[in-house]
Amino acid sequence: MKKLNVLLVCGSGASSGFMAANIRKAASARGLDVSVVARSESEIESYIDDIDVLMAGPHLAYIMDEIDEYAEENPGLKVILMRGDYYSKLDGEAALDHMLEELGEK
Repeated sequence: MKKLNVLLVCGSGASSGFMAANIRKAASARGLDVSVVARSESEIESYIDDIDVLMAGPHLAYIMDEIDEYAEENPGLKVILMRGDYYSKLDGEAALDHMLEELGEK
């Protein structure tokens, strides 16, 4: 698997910072080259050209149409709405599993 650049977005960025760190730890433990940065949704455009995956917090479901437009403009970009079950626990292993499933890597 090639290196993956992931942008994780949530409202303010606080919980997503912890989630990003937990995903990095999980990926590292599996020997995967995954870079994860956490930002607020207002910063998506600043990162869109440099990422392979955009993971959005479950509470952003209401703006997924807007987020999906980024994927339409950037072929190859995978947009994933994180599930509340693992997001609420900041479970990096489960988030990584979900991302790999969505990418067809699992």
